[in-house]
Amino acid sequence: MSLHLSTAAATLRVGGLTPLTTIDFPGRLAAVVFLQGCPWRCSYCHNPGLLPADAPTAQSWETVMAFLQRRRGLLDGVVFSGGEPTLQAALPAAIAEVRALGFAVGLHSAGAYPGRLAAVLPLIDWLGLDIKAPLDKIDAISGVPGSGAKVQAALQLVLSSGVAYECRTTWHPSLYPLHELLQLARKLEALGVRHWAVQRASINGVPATSLTSEEVCDITTLFESFCQR
Repeated sequence: MSLHLSTAAATLRVGGLTPLTTIDFPGRLAAVVFLQGCPWRCSYCHNPGLLPADAPTAQSWETVMAFLQRRRGLLDGVVFSGGEPTLQAALPAAIAEVRALGFAVGLHSAGAYPGRLAAVLPLIDWLGLDIKAPLDKIDAISGVPGSGAKVQAALQLVLSSGVAYECRTTWHPSLYPLHELLQLARKLEALGVRHWAVQRASINGVPATSLTSEEVCDITTLFESFCQR
């Protein structure tokens, strides 16, 4: 099968590629395509090299597609991650080309561009949506005013879309206290979220491990509540 790349998809700026993952697309063996550029500047970002939209790219979209063509029958899906994938106008065209190869498509997004997210939701099979903090604290973490309102709009789009999803929160006690994380869980539950996970961040080399037994109990009870849905 020869590759037929659209002009739009060919402009996709690829910051990296993970050939195989079992954890980034639930229930599927997948490759992860990291896209260059993100409008936010979270202090704990673990992919800082992907932040500048105009940084030199690791490889071309044509190279990625050639790799994916060789992996047909070996991989189940492809995840677009970042950075913030919806920053790039070429994303819908790239998703279409991946689907044409027979792959399911996953997306990781922080909801920075709700309108662009709405355009790709009908094209994907699963979404990992970052809810970085209680909605009134997201601006402080992202460094960009108005971020919280955009995340709230993105979340409503996801919940009404019918697309399989997981909301994910990266937490460290230096960002905000545990009781606010628990309040966030209750807020998400009230909004209709049924799939939520917490990732504990390391900030300046300090992991989020200093929890009391009571706090561990609170988190365990919280997770059990979401897992039973």
